[in-house]
Amino acid sequence: MTTEPVSFPRRHARTQRFTLGAPRAFTVAPDGSRVAFLRSTSGSDPASSLWVLDTADGKERVAADPRALLGGGAEDLPPEERARRERSREAGAGIVAHATDSAVELAAFALSGRLFTAELRAGTARELPVRGPVIDPRPSPDGRHVAYVARGALRVVGARGEGDRALAEPESEGVTYGLAEFIAAEEMGRHRGFWWSPESDRLLVARADDTPVDRWWISDPAHPGREPQRVAYPAAGTPNADVRLFALGLDGARTEVSWDRARYPYLARVHWSAAGAPLLLVQARDQRSQLFLAVDTATGATRMVHADEDPQWLDLFPGVPCWSPAGQLVRIADEGGARVLTVGERPLTGPQLHVRAVLDVTSDDVLVSASAGEAAAEPEIGEVHVYRVNELGVERVSREPGVHAAVRAGGVTVLVSHTPDRPGAAVRVVREGKRIGLVRSHAENPGLTPRVTLTEGGARRIPCAVLMPRDYAGDTPLPVLLDPYGGPHGQRVVAAHNPHLTSQWFADQGFAVIVADGRGTPGRSPAWEKAVKDDIAAIVVQDQVDALHGLAERFPLDLTRVAIRGWSFGGYLAGLAVLRRPDVFHAAVVGAPVTDLRLYDTHYQERYVGHPGEQPEVYRRNSLVDDSGLVEPAGPHRPMMIVHGLADDNVVVAHSLRLSSALLAAGRPHEVLPLSGVTHMTPQEEVAENLLLLQLDFLRRSLGLG
Repeated sequence: MTTEPVSFPRRHARTQRFTLGAPRAFTVAPDGSRVAFLRSTSGSDPASSLWVLDTADGKERVAADPRALLGGGAEDLPPEERARRERSREAGAGIVAHATDSAVELAAFALSGRLFTAELRAGTARELPVRGPVIDPRPSPDGRHVAYVARGALRVVGARGEGDRALAEPESEGVTYGLAEFIAAEEMGRHRGFWWSPESDRLLVARADDTPVDRWWISDPAHPGREPQRVAYPAAGTPNADVRLFALGLDGARTEVSWDRARYPYLARVHWSAAGAPLLLVQARDQRSQLFLAVDTATGATRMVHADEDPQWLDLFPGVPCWSPAGQLVRIADEGGARVLTVGERPLTGPQLHVRAVLDVTSDDVLVSASAGEAAAEPEIGEVHVYRVNELGVERVSREPGVHAAVRAGGVTVLVSHTPDRPGAAVRVVREGKRIGLVRSHAENPGLTPRVTLTEGGARRIPCAVLMPRDYAGDTPLPVLLDPYGGPHGQRVVAAHNPHLTSQWFADQGFAVIVADGRGTPGRSPAWEKAVKDDIAAIVVQDQVDALHGLAERFPLDLTRVAIRGWSFGGYLAGLAVLRRPDVFHAAVVGAPVTDLRLYDTHYQERYVGHPGEQPEVYRRNSLVDDSGLVEPAGPHRPMMIVHGLADDNVVVAHSLRLSSALLAAGRPHEVLPLSGVTHMTPQEEVAENLLLLQLDFLRRSLGLG
């Protein structure tokens, strides 16, 4: 009896895009002796354990196993934890996040709403009996206490489980202490709401009151007996949560931190280290101005360290702002047409580098993630490297072509490298330029190697990935499938293996697949990213068209059969493509699209198209649906498959329902595929597998491929 091979769509879904079993979330001890990280046991095991690698001998050991700690029982996630994971796009199970003390000797994490700690030297773990459900536990730097959030209260307990108490409790139903509000977690990259002092005697704690925020209802039509979920959603032009910041002492002292919250309501970043006073980054609502503020925790007063302004918008970056050990402000800025690293008032990089994140700061250098700037000698399409930067110059740490990231402490660097020629990531532990260890991966081999060409298309030299069927001999033109994200914060053209797997699977079904990163996508220059201001729809569609036509001069593309598929912003782009350019695009899979920009959130939408009350015409011309009937222009009616999760609380299903209603009113044929119980992610194995197969069937039917 032979066993049928498991299809790629099923394996892709079962392994969560071949990420299960891969090591992640690295923390390096300040003495360089240990590396803590998360990893599950296999490529199909979603439950991660906490591991420790000893750098002296390169041996790994388990510090905490979620199955043992829960006695083999299933996880029971509280709603607050489910929401936190949705914001961080976390689809795994077990220990999905951990925090440590400054010595990386004590780790804390939550399981099923319960609080656990692990002693990383001894390799022992235990539960602390506290009030739950526990969210985001974090040890104090000295390891003597653990702070956590439970039912909207910021609580603290001794590391041995003694003295559990609340430092701040919500005054009303809409208030939380110590949690990131929706906007901070979804759009600002701030996923936490409290920060320990270096001395471990105080904390800075965010208080979020979402009472002013409009209430929406997320229902489950497949289960009409269930009550709808009530969510606070700050749609464009509507009120945000009211966010304040307090300094709380372990002795009960409480001081509010003051700044001009009316002018700068967004608390975007908080940094607290021994190198200086607590540092805040606060933004104006229009995101064209921001302040870097130092905090006096005794009085709550703030003083301005630096101010930025930009006529389009100011981006937020990982790892900054922070202090250097010498007390200088470290930031990333758009200056002179480039994205540069600045320490104090001095830029340390120029137009050759496009700096993306600060990874570590020492007295000797700054470790950054960056791609080649527009002034670089070679374009290095899709590559991201790790660099050491100081006043003497710039040194590249990562060598081979690919996408690299790093974590560093105590002279030890964990270098995570994705390259085009091998699946997954190689994780090397390096000291003084020499490899001293390797963190193993248990991720499955996809058994599929993308046949990808990284190139540029059109007069603007748009970064593109072109994927052909692996058995293609190059003798006949192929139908084309554009597979973009195509918008802010979503680079898809990368010099790595696994990001192209789904595109390659579609290519193997008989398509030439094109992924194009047009204007608005990250990684090239500030001007490239900000070109979409107030005109995002027209620009992103035009760049897809230009890339397609430019590539058709060099690749065998059948321009009479062109389809496009996308999810989220990519779904918005796919819908725009067939409605605005039916002369180019003949079918579209429109997944979880933002169709009415007024239904998406404040921080994202107002950054690109302003306030709807001030610029209603800008919203109208950039939306897929609007009061003037944007879906009614003359031209061929191209087939569309609209896909949306009914439980999506980020891009709510109202977007797709409004699009379907407008298409119906205009007499345009389309299909709607509702996904019951599915959020903006599609982690359910059967759903994710069949979603690919149904898209393939639709594309074949729509393009007449049989």
